[in-house]
Amino acid sequence: MESNHSIKRTAMIVGILALLSVTAVAQENRSEISIQGTGFFTKDTDGNGIQQHATDTGGFLLGYRYNINRWLAAEANYGYDRNTQFYFGGTPASVQADIHQITGSAVVKLPTFARLQPYALAGAGALVFDPTGNFGGTFAGATLETKAALVYGVGAQYAFTRHFSLRAEYRGLVYKAPSFNLAGLNTDSWTQIAQPSAGIVFRF
Repeated sequence: MESNHSIKRTAMIVGILALLSVTAVAQENRSEISIQGTGFFTKDTDGNGIQQHATDTGGFLLGYRYNINRWLAAEANYGYDRNTQFYFGGTPASVQADIHQITGSAVVKLPTFARLQPYALAGAGALVFDPTGNFGGTFAGATLETKAALVYGVGAQYAFTRHFSLRAEYRGLVYKAPSFNLAGLNTDSWTQIAQPSAGIVFRF
C-alpha cells in the first residue's frame, strides 16, 4: 500500500513539473513580428565613365525574429521602397524602380539596461530593382535586376509590456549598383544604402 502511494506521489510530482516546464517555455515568447518605417539613402557611384545618383526616399520594413536564447536571435525581413536612378556621362538616363529587399540576419543581443535591449546584426540577402515604367522615369531596354547584398546594423528595443516594444534601428546594405541589364548604365561599382528606421514590435 505504501509503495502504491509513493508511486502515485512521484507520478503527480513529475506531471506537475512537466506542466510547469511547458508553461515556462510558452511564457518565453520567443517570436517577434515588427513593422518599421524607413529612410532610404543611397551613396552615389562612379565607374566606366558613368556617374550614378539615386533619389532619397522612404518605405517600410516587415520582419520576423526568433529569439534562440538570451543573447542570440535569427530574423528575416522584407522591405519596400521606390526611388529613381539617374545616370550621367555617355547616354543620360533615369529609371524609376520599386526596390524589394529580402534579407536574413543573425542578431546578437547586448546586455539589457532597464527595459532597453540593444543589439547588432549581420546577414545577407537580395535587392530586386523593378522598373515601374512610369512616364518620366523609364528608359528603353531597362528590365528587372536582382543584386546580392550584405546587411549589417545596430538597434535597440524598449519594452513597454511583455508583448509590445518600440524599435529604433540603423541598417546598411552593401551591393553592386544596378544597371537594369544595360551595359550603357553599368558603373561596375559597389555602393551602399543607409536605412534608418523606427517602428513597433509584437512578441508572442
